[in-house]
Amino acid sequence: MVEILYLAAAVAFIVGLKQLGSPRTARSGNRIAALGMLAVIIITLVTEDVVNWVTIGAGLAVGTALGAWFAVRVQMTSMPQMVAAFNGFGGLASALVAAVAVVEVDLGSIPPETSVALLASLIIGAVTFTGSFVAFAKLQGILPGRPLLFPGQNVANGLLLAAMVGIAIRAGVRAEALSYWTVGGIALLMGILAVIPIGGADMPVVISLLNSFSGLAAAAAGFAIESNPLIIGGALVGAAGLILTVQMTEAMNRSLANVLFAGFGSGAATATDSTIGERPVKRATAEDVAIALRYAQSVIFVPGYGLAVAQAQHALRELADALEEEGVDVQYAIHPVAGRMPGHMNVLLAEADVPYEQLLDLEQADPRFAHTDVVLILGANDVVNTSARDDPSSPIYGMPILNVDRAGQVIVVKRSLSPGFAGIDNPIFYEDKTLMFFSDAKAALEETLKALKEL
Repeated sequence: MVEILYLAAAVAFIVGLKQLGSPRTARSGNRIAALGMLAVIIITLVTEDVVNWVTIGAGLAVGTALGAWFAVRVQMTSMPQMVAAFNGFGGLASALVAAVAVVEVDLGSIPPETSVALLASLIIGAVTFTGSFVAFAKLQGILPGRPLLFPGQNVANGLLLAAMVGIAIRAGVRAEALSYWTVGGIALLMGILAVIPIGGADMPVVISLLNSFSGLAAAAAGFAIESNPLIIGGALVGAAGLILTVQMTEAMNRSLANVLFAGFGSGAATATDSTIGERPVKRATAEDVAIALRYAQSVIFVPGYGLAVAQAQHALRELADALEEEGVDVQYAIHPVAGRMPGHMNVLLAEADVPYEQLLDLEQADPRFAHTDVVLILGANDVVNTSARDDPSSPIYGMPILNVDRAGQVIVVKRSLSPGFAGIDNPIFYEDKTLMFFSDAKAALEETLKALKEL
């Protein structure tokens, strides 16, 4: 009966994950998966020997309180940091399961497959823990968002990896606890060194990959302690995270190796850097933007990280509502890597109750630009940079972009002409059809709405 109940919980995981594939069903999918996990916890507590109910109760109470506090207090703009932290804690939990097993079991008596599972859980969990919190620090501004590089970095990482593999083999063959701890320590260091050379523009890929690692660590821990629900749940998370990682790299037309080892966006000078801010642009006021939007038949908003930083999603929705009342067709174009985590813009706009049917992905949006009167870009940069399409010498050449320059008019809301995370200028800023509205995104939208109402 216990195994049947575990199987039912696993089905809940799969159904929940399937429903997460659509914004319309994502909330119910999240609830179904959460209920499945709650069922697993209850079944385990009822059927297994619990060492200390006081400790279990205290852990549940603290975890529930922290979860509720974070759910209420953390802003949607901080969701990438929150996801990074969740990934890190997931990896730490799996590593601790392996660590407890190393302490409590006779390492010389366990079968080889259990030893391999323990080492995998320890290594992947430790890498995920430190790597995720380096990503958290970069996203939070505690560490610089740019790649942090030092001479011989890839060589040092390679030597550490070789040493870790060698000591892991020794740990499995000789059943030495010290070797297990040494492997765990190297893995903690590897997590730090693996993420510090990755820039902020690549954070969506990093978060997806670390999410996959947290699932793989959980699955390995499940094999080590013979827990089928943990194996299934971890495998699902690992597979989903890996698929998402591949989709993110394809959206940037780059390989995973290039993301992890190239130090992309390290600030190296490019041919266009010297011209940033020197060419003339057409400046716009709130009144100019309001007039352009009011007399357009169709408008597409392109949100980016600047919208998230300004917490301007509600102001954007209010402006969109006002335009729709005037008969303007409004839609939103979402690039797969816009923001700092997969789906960042979707989550942000969902908080403002933007209708799902108005959200267009890259493939849906691109054919519509040529038939759109006005495109309003809000804090996006690299994902609309035409150098990716037109300049073979550009470091982002080949990356699929939103071809906003094909619209009748382009309006860019930006604080300045500073480049994006790729560190290169954007030719679209200087085109005749482009208006530059230099302002904070929230202030710009509020001023535009006010001007629109006065027309």
